[in-house]
Amino acid sequence: MFQPKIPTMPQPSGLVTPPAVVQPTTITPGTPAPAPAAAPEPSRPVVQLTPGTAVALVGAGTAVVLAVGTVLVSLLLAVAVCAVVVRSLIASDAKRR
Repeated sequence: MFQPKIPTMPQPSGLVTPPAVVQPTTITPGTPAPAPAAAPEPSRPVVQLTPGTAVALVGAGTAVVLAVGTVLVSLLLAVAVCAVVVRSLIASDAKRR
């Protein structure tokens, strides 16, 4: 079910070239290869996490959690109020009949 299906191509498209023939060569010792150069500096600046930055991140995360929680609780209360109103309407309709 989760295995990828590889499409099959019935006929090749475009130009088909024969595989290249590799000729054997002899290896002769030469001059040693130069040492690799030092790794280049990263292009992105490194982020320093100071205590002030950590406190700011924790504060921002707490604010986001509180805001999302407030929205979810208000939605739950709205659904509960709608349920009570609908139940009351159905009950009063049944008493009139």
